[in-house]
Amino acid sequence: MKILVVDDEKDVRVLFEQRFRREIRSGELKFSFAYSGEEALTYLHEHFSEVVLILSDINMPGMSGLELLRHIRQDYPVPPPPPTVMMITAYGDQHSYDEAIRLGANDLLTKPVDFAALKEKLHSLSAL
Repeated sequence: MKILVVDDEKDVRVLFEQRFRREIRSGELKFSFAYSGEEALTYLHEHFSEVVLILSDINMPGMSGLELLRHIRQDYPVPPPPPTVMMITAYGDQHSYDEAIRLGANDLLTKPVDFAALKEKLHSLSAL
């Protein structure tokens, strides 16, 4: 399963590569990283049909994760099947959750990310 992680914090790459070392090594998961909403859109323009899941931070300078989500849902209608989009926020407030769901997010995770719970979600997605 190909996953695009979008976060302005560059150390997120090392964190994901450490936490999913086994799944990456086995080829079960493949991660790509974008460090802004704009960079994510450029990546998706070139690789959209490959991406199964997008994990995006909401609070980023420039284009926010919610703006990115709006672009994804407007610019990439089916087919191919749209990717699952999970938004990540340091603020577990109801407004962010409601806005993310309204814009088409499939789930909302809070920081710090619970990697055990995320692994379970990824396993259930890859079983579909």
